[in-house]
Amino acid sequence: MTNHYEELRRKIENHSAHVGVVGLGYVGLPLVVEFAHAGFCVTGIDVQQSKVDAINRGESYIQDIPTAALAPYVKSGKVRATTDFSVVKDLDTINICVPTPLRKTKDPDMSFIVNACQEIAKHFHPGTLVILESTTYPGTTDELMLPMFEEAGLKVGKDFFMCFSPERVDPGNPKYQTKNIPKVVGGITPECTEVGALFYKQALDTVVPVRSTQVAEMVKLLENTFRMINIGLVNELALMCDRMGINVWEVIDAAGTKPFGYMPFYPGPGLGGHCIPIDPFYLSWKTKQAGIEARFIELAGYINGQMPHFVVDKIQNALNDHTKPLKGSKVHVMGVAYKRDIDDVRESPALDIIHLLGKRGAQVTYSDPFVPHINADGTDMKAIDVDAGVSKADCVVIVTDHKKFDYQALVKNAKLIVDTRNALKGIESDKIVRL
Repeated sequence: MTNHYEELRRKIENHSAHVGVVGLGYVGLPLVVEFAHAGFCVTGIDVQQSKVDAINRGESYIQDIPTAALAPYVKSGKVRATTDFSVVKDLDTINICVPTPLRKTKDPDMSFIVNACQEIAKHFHPGTLVILESTTYPGTTDELMLPMFEEAGLKVGKDFFMCFSPERVDPGNPKYQTKNIPKVVGGITPECTEVGALFYKQALDTVVPVRSTQVAEMVKLLENTFRMINIGLVNELALMCDRMGINVWEVIDAAGTKPFGYMPFYPGPGLGGHCIPIDPFYLSWKTKQAGIEARFIELAGYINGQMPHFVVDKIQNALNDHTKPLKGSKVHVMGVAYKRDIDDVRESPALDIIHLLGKRGAQVTYSDPFVPHINADGTDMKAIDVDAGVSKADCVVIVTDHKKFDYQALVKNAKLIVDTRNALKGIESDKIVRL
């Protein structure tokens, strides 16, 4: 009888295991490159033909992965991509890195995970390690995924191995990327955890094993809930300070001088990205099933969700103080990515701000060196030259503080500026209105 555990360990340790990654986005593609760099042959699977074609040409569409980092592995045959799930029959490990959005009702949309697992299960074979990396609620791996793979009579921990390892990708972070971000991994059984940890140790700097998939699933939710609630707190503080005429940025800087017991968070125009605005609601949904109300999460979500409205009110009031109505005014948005120096607009508060400005009758344009076009309310908007946008605008609003923007020139040329990011810190002018 084949000892699948020992055989898989041997393949992983001598790097003969054929690695598969399902979902080739911000999480999956960096993982492909890291395991190829470690000497493994890697096959990427994605339902989008355009992504598959780009990878097979050696071209990267992910900002954190330069084409120069991907192309050599494609050329050498270490990396290839396909839309055909039948390649699963030749894989030894499979990382699932598909989206996990929320529905409008704030409950988890598991369709991407379910669809991926159904396709994998059609070609699944003994001796395979399956790791879910998509952020989800505690219990997903063993309650939703495991039964789909045990239908064929295979036994987890003996015939195949299943883990959860939360992705911790921070797009645009020059210091912490896939290789050096500590990798948490928890398995269904101790054997699953051991082989999952062994797998990641081949390519990543630090691996942190935990006792179960539920612990690993909760880790990611704690991390992002911590950030979401603290951002909600400081956003509420910004609303308070605005009413009382206090500079919230000065308050935060002064509080940050305390060397213990305090960690600075900063207010902004709203939450963006695929994680922080979404992940805590997976936990809220799950706890409701257990009869527990996640009050901090719900309250922080409400406050953060109100920030785009607060920003638009701020713009309207600033224009009013300059004897102009918002309706009919030209408003130029600086930055539409959800954070500085990246090209990702997922859940970006800029999209909400543009929508709200449009509803109030403003004529909106935008500039962003990383985002050439966006879809706002079903209409395609193209970025325009900063100088042209600023010169024609009645009000400029800094939504994303990209380093490429010339803020000195902005202050010189703009008629009125609403700064939601404290990008103009240290610059004093009557034309600047701060969050």
